Amino acid sequence: MCYGKCARCIGQSLVVLAVLCIVANILLYFPDGETKYSSENHLSRFVWFFSGIVGGGLLMFLPAFVFIGLEQDDCCGCCGHKNCGESCAMLSSVLAALIGIAGSGYCVIVAALGLAEGPLCLDSLGQWNYTFASTEGQYLLNTSTWSQCIEPKHVVEWNVTLFSILLALGGIEFILCLIQVINGMLGGICGFCGFRKQRYDC
Repeated sequence: MCYGKCARCIGQSLVVLAVLCIVANILLYFPDGETKYSSENHLSRFVWFFSGIVGGGLLMFLPAFVFIGLEQDDCCGCCGHKNCGESCAMLSSVLAALIGIAGSGYCVIVAALGLAEGPLCLDSLGQWNYTFASTEGQYLLNTSTWSQCIEPKHVVEWNVTLFSILLALGGIEFILCLIQVINGMLGGICGFCGFRKQRYDC
């Protein structure tokens, strides 16, 4: 069944993307390779939202494994009729895809907010501030201002890189889950059509 193969491919891709999201989110806790900033609560507030670990990561495994199992799935059987069982499985995958859309959407939103606000860092006055919060994200285009953050070293580059990765990965996950919504609905409709034709032929 081509819809099942498509879903399996999407599921396998989501597993890889989820693992990458988790890794990227974990790295945000260790700017400059140090653990002290995490223990001293000197990290961006959006790091603590666990968007990559939960939204783009753990929550994404549920739809991923559902999609992977669709190709051989026959969730209800409908008295032994294969087409009906496949359509049931494909339609149920739409619900799993909606969970994936929610998780990836959360990841994208938090990553975007993290990029817009910028990192929490020690400024030239010796205070911990969100130095770029008032720039409305314009600091991203003006790299010469990044040196205003003295500590942690290269924290702006660190945050921008990792939040950008989470934004991109979450966006890809969102698109893949959206594709599976369409794929699942088409697979379900076609499966029911095949089941009805099979009944009438009998």
